[in-house]
This record gives sequence, structure tokens and C-alpha cells, in this order.
Amino acid sequence: MTDISLIKRLRWLGLIVITTLLVLIFRLPAVAQTPQHYTDLEFPPLPDISLPEYERYELNNGMVIYLMEDHQLPLVKGNALIKTGARLEPSEKVGLASMTGTLMRLGGTQQHSANDINERLEQRAARVEVSMGTSSGSAGFNTLTEDLETVFSLFSEILQEPAFAPQPLTLIKTQKQGQIARRNDDPGDIASRELRKLIYGDDSPYGRITEYATIDNITRDDIVAFYEKYVQPDNIILGVVGDFDPKAMKSLIDNTLGKWQPETLDPELNIPSATQKQSQGVFFVNQPQLNQSNVLLGHLGGKFNSPDYPALAVVNGLLNGFGGRLYNNLRSRQGLAYSVYGYWSAGYDYPGMFIAGGQTASQTTVQFISSILEEIKRIQTTSIASNELDYAKESILNSFVFKFENPGQTLSRLMTYEYYGYPQDFIFDYQKGVKATTIEEVQRVAQDYLKPENIVTLVVGNEQEINPPLSQLGQTVQSLDVTIPGEAKS
Repeated sequence: MTDISLIKRLRWLGLIVITTLLVLIFRLPAVAQTPQHYTDLEFPPLPDISLPEYERYELNNGMVIYLMEDHQLPLVKGNALIKTGARLEPSEKVGLASMTGTLMRLGGTQQHSANDINERLEQRAARVEVSMGTSSGSAGFNTLTEDLETVFSLFSEILQEPAFAPQPLTLIKTQKQGQIARRNDDPGDIASRELRKLIYGDDSPYGRITEYATIDNITRDDIVAFYEKYVQPDNIILGVVGDFDPKAMKSLIDNTLGKWQPETLDPELNIPSATQKQSQGVFFVNQPQLNQSNVLLGHLGGKFNSPDYPALAVVNGLLNGFGGRLYNNLRSRQGLAYSVYGYWSAGYDYPGMFIAGGQTASQTTVQFISSILEEIKRIQTTSIASNELDYAKESILNSFVFKFENPGQTLSRLMTYEYYGYPQDFIFDYQKGVKATTIEEVQRVAQDYLKPENIVTLVVGNEQEINPPLSQLGQTVQSLDVTIPGEAKS
């Protein structure tokens, strides 16, 4: 046998041995570790949350400025909180604040038409928006750093020099009328709207809605007067976050908004209070096309500055989410709903609402309502277990990291606190309050703040299919008429 033949044979033998070993290895039974139960898993504590660096100062005209640098991306965002809102508009002109904000943006400025502004922004992939909600107005911009000067100048023009062109006003009114015409298309929207009217009152600024008549009552002069009364530099808090040079940003703000002087005296902002109109009752909106019921239960809530707010947040945690009592009982055990919830919600300067509800089959509507009420009473009368308390508190505390995901979120929170007169460390006091909440405090605040005797129950559903009927809840059922009054004028 030649040396070459011997070498070839040895190579083949080596390949056979290696192949055999691999086959044996892969055919060995896998040794699996017993998976740990989730309660046995251990995680390091979350890091402490701290505020990023920022600067706050005031212009000579009274405007408050917040600057927060963030150089991760070449973007700059700004938002101006304006001390105004729909709650300050006359009751016969509901929709005035919203239309004022929209026309500020769509009506152009004294220097640039709306089309010109749109083209300039589109060329730079930038954005400027204005809106007005119930308790505040907002004007914001978003731009690349390289276009900051151009976009900010347009933004400041829209704030200071809106032209309120009459042509877009016609379009805005038509859009508002279209929204009114479609407001009964979604049963969830009906339920939310009508519950607010029942709790706050349909004549309250927190419950009233736009109608064809109120839109028709609004003129361009009304919009100009509303703007001139409330949109003033000393009524604005401006925050800018992003990739900018602080010195250049200050100069840009001073050269544009710093020269703006209020034309009228500082308006007196009389913040409307809120009380509960309907103290209790069962109300029904018949929608024959539905095969399930939209159910809401609620009563007047409170404010964030309540000393018991942290403990009430823990109550919310006990009731809601995966592992919450409502989810476990009504969804998992009884199969009454895919989604069910109950929250004591708060407002910054007027009371919010406690709301519970969800969607359920028509035939289980009464059972669904009764089960929610039972859970509310159970948390008032029966002490919770320590593991329940720990779970609810940890869920809240672990979510804090998501409240500080980016500098923009943090800046928005600082501005909001100043807008409503809250301390800047409010959220940290809230965090401490959650940590300190005890089993006894949970039961106490549930007894003090959850009021089954004041709950208003609203059902939007199919009267023919709700069986047993709502009368079995033990109260007179009152039907609500959601017919839209009047017709839009051509």
C-alpha cells in the first residue's frame, strides 16, 4: 500500500469518527432546566429618576420660557401653553375656543398667507399646529435644527399676528357641522358624551357640547375678540426642547416673541367650578342596531392635589389591568367582557370623574353592572391582601420610568405643573405617597371617595335584547334622547 493510499484511508476514517460523534451528541436527551415561577424571579431595583437639566426664565413681557437641550437627534420641538380654553367661552357660542385655535393656524398671518406658510413648512418637513381644549390652548412646532430660525419665525407670527382670513372660517364651520352630524355614529362616543352631561350638567363648561346653533352664532369678530382677550404674552408658557444652542435660542426668542406686548389688560380668568348634577339613576340610550351594550358608571371625582391621590391611584391599580379585581372577576371568571375598567380620575383645577365600565353582551348587561358595583363595595368593606397591595404599588412605581422616557415628556410635565400652579416636584411627592400607602389607607380612601350611592349608570344598547331588563337594577330607567337638534345651514 502506497503512502498516498494510507493517507486517504486515514482521512476517511477521521471523517467517519467525527460524524459518529456528532450524531451521538445530537441524539443525547436534552437536559432542561426547570423554569422558575415568575414570583421567584429577582430583578435589580429600578434606578432613581431625576430631572434633566433645564433653564427657566421670563421675558420682559411676562412670557415664561423653558429651555431643555437634547442633542441626540437634529430636531427641535416647541410648545406654548396658553391660559385659555373652551370653558371660558359663552354658553351660546360653544365651539368658539376650538375654532379660534384652528383659524389661527389656517387663516395665515399679517405677513404670510396660509398657502405660503404651508409651502414653507412642507419644504422643510416641519410642522406648526394650534389647538384649544377645555382648560388650555396649545401652539407647537417641530423642525430640523437647520431650519429652526425659519420655522420659529413662522411659529411666532402665528402666535402674534394671525390674520383670521374669513375664507377658512367657512370651511371650519362646515367641518364642525359634519362632526355634529356624525356624533351618534359610535356608541362609545355616545356613552362618554352623555355621561359627562349627566354628571357635570349639559350647561356646564365641562359637559356642554357644540350644536348647529352655537356654531352658527360664532362670527369672525367673536374669534378675534376671544384671541385678543386671552392670547397674550403674559398668558403663555413656552417650552423648547432639542438640538439647539442656548445662546442662539434665547436670541431668537427675544428677537421674535420678546418684542410682543399685550394690547389689553390682563384678563381675569374665572375658572368654572364643577358639581354633580345627577346624584344617581339609570339612564338608557336605545340603539336598535347594536348586539352589545356600552356601559358606563360614574360620579364626580376630585383633583390631583388631594392628599389622598396616591392612595386612590393604588385603588385604581387594584381594580384595573391584568391581575386587577375587575379583570379577574368580570372578564376571567364570569366572561362578561373583554375589556372592563374602573378609575378614580382627577383634574388639575376642577374635579374629574370616577368612571367604571366596558362593553358586554346585551343579555349580560344587568349582570355586568351588578358585578362592577359588587367589586366597588368589596374594596370598601373587605381588607385587601398584602400581596395585592404590593402588586398594585409595584405596577405604579415601575411605570415611572415611562413618564421620563425623553426630555420632551419631562419638559411638558414641568410646564403643566406651572400652568396649574402645582409644585415642580409634585410627581416625586406622588411617588413617595404611593410607596407609603398602607392596607388601611386603601380601604379608607375607597370608603371616602367611591360613592355607590351617587353613581350614575348609563347604558347605550338594544332595548329589545337586554334581558333581564335594566329595571331589575332597582331604579327607574330614564331614556335619553340623543337626537341632534336643528339642521346645518347651507
